[in-house]
Amino acid sequence: MHARSALFDLFGDHLRRRGGRAPVASLVRILAPLGVAAPAVRTAISRMVRQGWLVPAEVDGGRGYALTDRARQRLDDAAARIYRTRDRGWRGDWDLLVLDPVPSRAPRDRVRAALAFLGYAPLGGATTWVSPYRSAEVESALAAESVTFTRFEAYDGDPAALARRAWNLDTLGAAYADWHAQARRLVSDPEDVLGLDTPADDERAFVVRSHLLHEWRKFLFTDPGLPVELLPAEWPGHDAARFFTEEASRLLPAASRFVDRCLDPDAMTGDPA
Repeated sequence: MHARSALFDLFGDHLRRRGGRAPVASLVRILAPLGVAAPAVRTAISRMVRQGWLVPAEVDGGRGYALTDRARQRLDDAAARIYRTRDRGWRGDWDLLVLDPVPSRAPRDRVRAALAFLGYAPLGGATTWVSPYRSAEVESALAAESVTFTRFEAYDGDPAALARRAWNLDTLGAAYADWHAQARRLVSDPEDVLGLDTPADDERAFVVRSHLLHEWRKFLFTDPGLPVELLPAEWPGHDAARFFTEEASRLLPAASRFVDRCLDPDAMTGDPA
């Protein structure tokens, strides 16, 4: 688990609801059981500051960092998709983006990654993108790369066929089934899967839940949360989502206790940062 991804998961899953800020020492302490070393945490924080996700902040316990407004919006939207709390009603229209060509490879790759994360898929090239839901972040994501575009509200006579064209549903369904199988094994035997060697129940719950979330969050790049009417019958994603929701909820109280202890300045034994 890379430090930057672990920090995004931590802020989105725990710290977003605790004021969106934390001391560096607490961040290091929380991420240590995930195998993220202190130097990697500090390097990831600096990178996230440069990218506009974090800002320096004074917090109880010393020097710390807080989420920017942009980061809060991104994490709020991501949480709604991760925990399937977003209104999944679909009006039958598509958000269609037609981009002006991006000549350079590096910004083109960044645009592709940003749009994929926001729930869009390309239609036969790099300039036309589609999603069943309209993302409010499109403008800022494309402006960051100086990309101009035109936006349409589109309809299609066979929306299920369009979904199959834009997203490889066979591959996506297989990925959900594979995640479900691995997640069941992780929950039933985390010592074997992760090599855990901690007797602390709260820390153990935090580690297991973090790994579940980390792998589940990857679907944000491949699945916009397609409306049920666009999905094949017996969609594997439904069972996988139920399992994730149940296990994440079961592990949350203990994981939260571990995070709260790490955020408590009185519980700190020295400053590992």
